[in-house]
Amino acid sequence: MAEHCTVALVGSDSLLGREIRDIVATSAPGIDLRLIASDDEQAGTLTRVGDEPSLVEVLGAESLTGAGAIFLAGSAESNRKALEMAGHEPGAAIIDLTYATEERPDARLRAPMVEPEEPEPESLEAGVHVIAHPAAIALALFLRRLHEHDPIRRSVIQIFAPASEYGTAAVEELQQQTISLLSFKSMPRTIFDSQLTFNLLAKYGEDAPITLEETELRIERHLATLLALAGEGEGAAMPSLRLIQAPVFHGYSFSAWVEFQGNPGVDALESSLATSFIEVRGRDFEPPTNVGHAGQSGIAVGGIAEDRNEPEACWFWLVADNLRLAAENAVAVARQLV
Repeated sequence: MAEHCTVALVGSDSLLGREIRDIVATSAPGIDLRLIASDDEQAGTLTRVGDEPSLVEVLGAESLTGAGAIFLAGSAESNRKALEMAGHEPGAAIIDLTYATEERPDARLRAPMVEPEEPEPESLEAGVHVIAHPAAIALALFLRRLHEHDPIRRSVIQIFAPASEYGTAAVEELQQQTISLLSFKSMPRTIFDSQLTFNLLAKYGEDAPITLEETELRIERHLATLLALAGEGEGAAMPSLRLIQAPVFHGYSFSAWVEFQGNPGVDALESSLATSFIEVRGRDFEPPTNVGHAGQSGIAVGGIAEDRNEPEACWFWLVADNLRLAAENAVAVARQLV
C-alpha cells in the first residue's frame, strides 16, 4: 500500500466505530478514514473525524472503491453486505472487529499489542484480519508479562463483562432496566432476557439472542492463540476462566489468582509488571477501576496481594477499556498494512 491510505469504516457510529475515529484522528496521520453507515445508522449526515468534517456515506460498492482496507464495526447485516462487495475490490484488507469472519479459513487472529515486534510477513499482506477479543488481549498482556519474569504454575481468572460488549442496544437496555426498576415499571429484556441492573449474571435468559458461554469460549480460544505467540521457550499456561456479566456500562474487570513456581513477592511483582501497555498501581494507591480507566490504552493492574492460604500464589485486579483495546489493535493492523 501507499504511505497514505484510504480506509473504509463500516459502522462509523457504532461504539467501536467511534473509538476508531478518535484513534485515527489523534494517532494515525497516514490513514484517511472514509465513514460508511451501518444499516441501523443514518447516512448522509455530516460529522467529524478529529477536527475535520466528514460525510457519512451509504454502504455500497462505490463507497468501498479505492479503499486499501475495510474496518468491519457495524451490524451483522452490514458486515455481510460489505464482505460481499469487498470481493470486487482486489487487494483490500478486511479488519474485522465483530468476529463476522472468524470462521473463514483465510482469517488471521490479530493483536499487535502482544505480537512479536517484528511482524510475520503474512501479517503485512492484504487478507482477513480478525481482531482478538479485548478480554483475551488484556489477559495475554498480563500473563505473558508475568511469566517472563516469574514462571506461572497455574491461574484462575474471573472475568466481569460490561454491557458495551454487545453494542449500543445492550448499553441502552441496561440503562432502561435501571430507570424502569426505580420507577416500578416492567423492564426491557431484549438482549439479556434477564434483570442485569443491580445484578450479576452467570447465564442469560433462554430467549437471549446471545449467550455468555459463546463469549467465554471465544475469549478462551483467542487467549490460547495469543499465549502461543510467546516465541522461544515455554509460554504461560492457559488459565481457568469464568465469565460473569456485570451491571456496568463499559470496561472489563478481572480478578486473577496466580500460583507461581516460586512467589517473588508483591514488591517484585509491582516493579516487573509495568510496560508501555501495563500500568501498575502499587499498594500505596487505590486499585484501578473500569470507570477510571475508560479511554486509556492497554490495561491497569493493582490490588496485588499474597494469598494467605497459598504461599506461592497472589491475587491481582485488572481493568481494561474493551472498546479502546479492540480499536487500538485494529488501527495498529491498518498502520502495518499502510
